[in-house]
Amino acid sequence: MFKEKVKKSTILGKILKKQKNKRVVFTNGCFDILHYGHVKYLEDAKSKGDILVVGINSDSSVKTLKGNLRPIVPEKERAFVIAALESVDYVVIFDELTPLELIKKLKPEVLVKGADWKKKNIIGAGFVENYGGKVARIKFLVGYSTTKIIKKISKIEL
Repeated sequence: MFKEKVKKSTILGKILKKQKNKRVVFTNGCFDILHYGHVKYLEDAKSKGDILVVGINSDSSVKTLKGNLRPIVPEKERAFVIAALESVDYVVIFDELTPLELIKKLKPEVLVKGADWKKKNIIGAGFVENYGGKVARIKFLVGYSTTKIIKKISKIEL
């Protein structure tokens, strides 16, 4: 069941340590309203290793990053939807504004962000590379965003 994929960071850290000879990939985001761009991105991220861990911003961190009207979908629901995707092995919700502490705890072999991020701006990139891990940037699909979906919906008269 997909609920079993949603873990607390301390439990997930212990699980991942037992995964010998498996390449752990980590990425993160708000994933507020799931769309094609998200799904394609996560499939591409999974192709970089064996186990895909997705860090999801908590409701409080999304509010700080995106404004008081966000998130649209509560954190537990976002986590369960992401966990239901075939490409995703584990989901963890984090409260901080950045996933740096989570990255330090999980120590993935591959850190993934969209190519719209410059490598020097990817949180945790230096940390991951310092222990021999890799940073991968995945092609950004133009035209797909939660903000665009919200704007489109807000124009619809019911």
